[in-house]
Amino acid sequence: MKKFNIRKVLDGLTAASSSSPSSAAAQPGTPKENDAVQETLQSENFQLCKTVRHGFPYQPSSMAFDPVQKILAVGTQTGALRLFGRAGVECYCQHESGAAVIQLQFLINEGALVSVLTDDSIHLWNLRQKIPAILHSLKFNRERITYCHLPFQSKWLYIGTERGNIHIVNVESFTLSGYVIMWNKAIELSTKTHPGPVVHISDNPMDEGKLLIGFECGVVVLWDLKSKKADYRYNYDEAIHSVAWHHEGKQFVCSHSDGTLTTWNIRAPAKAAQIITPHGKQPKDGKKPEPCKPILKVEYKTTRAGDPFMVLSGGLSYDTVGRRACLTVMHGKSTTVLEMDYPIVDFLTLCETPYPNDFQEPYAVVVLLEKDLVVIDLGQIGYPIYENPYPLTIHESPVTCCEYFADCPAGLIPALYSVGTRQKRQGYSKKEWPISGGNWGQGTQSYPEIIITGHADGSIKFWDASALMLQVLYKLKTAKVFERARGKEEKSGADIVEEDPFAIQTLSWCPESRMLCVAGVSAHVIVYRFSKQEVTTEDVQLLEVRMQCDFSDVDSPDPGGDQTPTLPTPGASSSPQESEPPTQTSTGSNPSDGPRDNIPCLQVRSSPLKQSPGYQVELVVQLVWVSGEPPQPITSLAINSSYGLVVFGNSNGLAVVDYLQKTLLLNMGTSELYSPSDPYQRQPHSPRKARQPSGALCDSNDGANPSEDRCKSPTSGSTSPCNSDDERRQKFMQKVKLKSRRFSKTVASDFAKMSRKISSSSEHKPDVDEKPKPTRSLSCKKSISFMRKDKAAPKMKAALCRTESAPNCYAKDNSFTRSRSSSVTSIERETREAISSFHFCESFPRKTDTLVSPCLLVGTTQGSVMTVALSVPPGGDQRLQQSVGISSCGTLVRLKGGILTMALLDSTATLLPPVYEPWYDPNASDEEKEKSRRRRPASPPSSQEGQESQFAVLCSEKQAKVVAMPSQTRLYKHNITETSFVLRADVVLMAGANCIACFCANGHIMTLSLPSLRPLIDINYLPLTDMRIARTFCFSNLGQALYLTSPTEIQRITYSQETCDNLQEMLSELFTPVETPEAPNRGFFKGLFGGGAQSLDREDLFGETAAGKASRSLAQHIPGPGSMEGMKGAASGVVGDLARARIALDERGQKLGELEERSAAMMASADSFSKHAHDMMLKYKDKKWYQL
Repeated sequence: MKKFNIRKVLDGLTAASSSSPSSAAAQPGTPKENDAVQETLQSENFQLCKTVRHGFPYQPSSMAFDPVQKILAVGTQTGALRLFGRAGVECYCQHESGAAVIQLQFLINEGALVSVLTDDSIHLWNLRQKIPAILHSLKFNRERITYCHLPFQSKWLYIGTERGNIHIVNVESFTLSGYVIMWNKAIELSTKTHPGPVVHISDNPMDEGKLLIGFECGVVVLWDLKSKKADYRYNYDEAIHSVAWHHEGKQFVCSHSDGTLTTWNIRAPAKAAQIITPHGKQPKDGKKPEPCKPILKVEYKTTRAGDPFMVLSGGLSYDTVGRRACLTVMHGKSTTVLEMDYPIVDFLTLCETPYPNDFQEPYAVVVLLEKDLVVIDLGQIGYPIYENPYPLTIHESPVTCCEYFADCPAGLIPALYSVGTRQKRQGYSKKEWPISGGNWGQGTQSYPEIIITGHADGSIKFWDASALMLQVLYKLKTAKVFERARGKEEKSGADIVEEDPFAIQTLSWCPESRMLCVAGVSAHVIVYRFSKQEVTTEDVQLLEVRMQCDFSDVDSPDPGGDQTPTLPTPGASSSPQESEPPTQTSTGSNPSDGPRDNIPCLQVRSSPLKQSPGYQVELVVQLVWVSGEPPQPITSLAINSSYGLVVFGNSNGLAVVDYLQKTLLLNMGTSELYSPSDPYQRQPHSPRKARQPSGALCDSNDGANPSEDRCKSPTSGSTSPCNSDDERRQKFMQKVKLKSRRFSKTVASDFAKMSRKISSSSEHKPDVDEKPKPTRSLSCKKSISFMRKDKAAPKMKAALCRTESAPNCYAKDNSFTRSRSSSVTSIERETREAISSFHFCESFPRKTDTLVSPCLLVGTTQGSVMTVALSVPPGGDQRLQQSVGISSCGTLVRLKGGILTMALLDSTATLLPPVYEPWYDPNASDEEKEKSRRRRPASPPSSQEGQESQFAVLCSEKQAKVVAMPSQTRLYKHNITETSFVLRADVVLMAGANCIACFCANGHIMTLSLPSLRPLIDINYLPLTDMRIARTFCFSNLGQALYLTSPTEIQRITYSQETCDNLQEMLSELFTPVETPEAPNRGFFKGLFGGGAQSLDREDLFGETAAGKASRSLAQHIPGPGSMEGMKGAASGVVGDLARARIALDERGQKLGELEERSAAMMASADSFSKHAHDMMLKYKDKKWYQL
């Protein structure tokens, strides 16, 4: 996850569109060798489209189930439809209006679905195609829709409205019938008040001619459709929420707002046959039970062999404050209350038969919660739940970062699955998942894909995303490494975030070596190894790093030289601000009245850690508080298994850690990476006037020391130029305490509001080499301590001191920044040059190098790319005994905007990935480890001689550049955008070649060829609506990308033409041909005496012949896109070509048929005219003119 700047995001939102990017032209002096690179990617290779959406439907509002097709549909408050079948069969579609879905009705076993929206529109969806489409829509103009009902095997849909009327719609043609049930005819004439909206409609299971209508006020009417009058009216004092029939059609149950259930015999409307309050306390004196919360829904299902089931939601007593939502199952004399984790939106009882006039035989209950989907098994004791096969737990904890890896190593998914199966919960139902409809797609996409999500609770989930499916493989809980505070009084006070202190901020993963490195919001880094064996770690290896960047305002940089600092006396301070007491009490080893210092934000657990098979902790690195200042968030992270190094950076600088030796190799400020002769060396700059120093002291060091000595590893020997022994032993001077500046939510909010104004001002863009006047000096101090969590071993700390002759860490260049105000602390913090990206590679660190060697490319938020040379000892014992040498080689190139991604290509434009060590089990025997290490692939040959044997690809928020190595000459440059900025950029493999894929804040997705940076596509796809998209958008190889479209859903897209062409074959099928079960037998005596179900010819009642036409102003019919044209657009591939040909033939035949009919009509008209003319001629043939 990249750390994004909210001010920059707002700037991107205000941009109307990206400016036309300048053409990528080769610069003068381009070597002839580069002309031989043949680029194969063309614009025709790219096309952008959505593929699938995974996760739980965001803000669900309704649900329906097809008992024959075994398909579940869920509607949401944003107008989305999610359809689920068997595991791996999912579908997403969206209503254009975006209105909430209030009800769904399947045309059972017909492959169609009716949706009702809050904008008073109803839609008919065709589910027989892989991408469902709307066939018809009907928009009501004068009445609000409140309820709809579609009887089984009927084409007439009953629509209840807010006015209390009922209209009838033909679902085949989506036209209104002239038959209307008016509310004033349904209720008694003596009733003086309006009965309220229609809340229920259903037909009698045994008599289709009887319609049960429930009004909100508590009135229920049994309406005779043939005679057009009410047979019975049932009155109750409390409002009705739902009604359910007994399958014999002689009784029905109503749920009410006072928590009661009333049972009515249809022929006894005067009084309810039974009134119960399931959760009410029964008074001893026989009085009415105390009222309870409303029972929102009730379902009444019968069984042949036993007592009926009554399932209801709500109805709890009012004294159960704070109790979670419950589902109540009443079976015979037993009442079971099932607590849910979230509020209940809707529930459905799944039955063996779709016929309402037969024994229902319920076997499961599907419960739709606000953030989960639960299926309860009614056939087992205790009502266990089914194990959910859908990837609905993405939001189990909020997603904070996301990474996407396509074309992973073959054995990776089985390895993660094998360790993940041990994490599954027990106690699930042993039956098969009941929602089992649909078929998987027949796609040819066979490469393995993995998605990794980091979460706010510190967990990391690995998902198998192959073949457009999603299945959780393995879950890692990083919080287990730390001690958990049980209460507020036990908190250390050193937390920099009050909530979610373990949240994952960014991660780096090497699929080949299976090494994982994660960074959290509490400024901690954890290195993990993958092992298939369980191990108990007695001591968690801990490394504490002290990174500090203090500044004081002066008119010019410190000229250097010896200084004699004056140490502040206890109780005194050098500035009034510093005399203020700290805002929080200190903890740990600090005095109670002093600021926190050398304290990590989290406490690593001291007890032995049992680590299950999977990812196991190798090393924990924590940044500590410095003189009351909290550690800055980690903005970038990288790991390399071949070198055994982890590097991370923030706004203070970067640190390199050797996780094999568990030592800190390098800890320096960003400014120290620049060499003294660097043309891009950053000078301190501040927009405000100089003021007196606030008391911060600089280190006492010799200013004549060359800067090279200040950029060397503190632990390396002669192989790496590093700090001298005297410098290493020198102790830190005690510094004046600074008041802690913290990013509060209020300041951040004010900053966000203010940034809209300040970003609108014109940008000053001087030449890159312009050097602003220095106005601020800076002192950066760092120290490290290495500690093993061992009670017997004392805490070991090593302090190191570094010279700071180039006080330019806190710098900002007007060339690449927006205007800012010096009066806001949060904006002032933005002026620090933070580390934004890393890239390990084998390249030429210096222009004079002729052989490749290990390097680290460092990108900053100010557009600088710097090279750090690495000297890695040989493998084996030497690697564990000798230190890694590190030396800074200055700036490679400079770009506009923060650096987002870096990569290296060889002379044929083939990507050179970082070297890696193949995975081996760290807990395996030594023989197995040795065998694995022998299989280690050779690094790129170090004899790559020649002037331009590599291309360095660099992409920032504004530009992309390609630089020749080792000459470091710029070959190509492309301005991606001027008015917006790039949020995410990756070098990806596409159709056998590499390109840069970019996602901009204004919603544009672009790709650039390599190495010439030729624009391939630029599509305005998705405007940035919130920070979630910016935080989670990521590209992967082979034309794949994804982002979090809602807090609970992942949207996958493709920018590959090949994938778009084959999408129809890859998608799953919802509808499968299934025979409808036979209707229940009427029985001999029922058939003889007429006691069976009575059918009704609704066509005679509701058709235009009998009922007439409905008012045209009542509703407007809108033809949907799911007709011939819609199918034509949806079809693709070979099957699509055949379908298009078939559609064309059908259309041609239809037009020819119409032409033939018109010709026949014209001939008939001509014959008729000829006959009439002949008759008239005969009539007047013998008459005189005066007889006419």
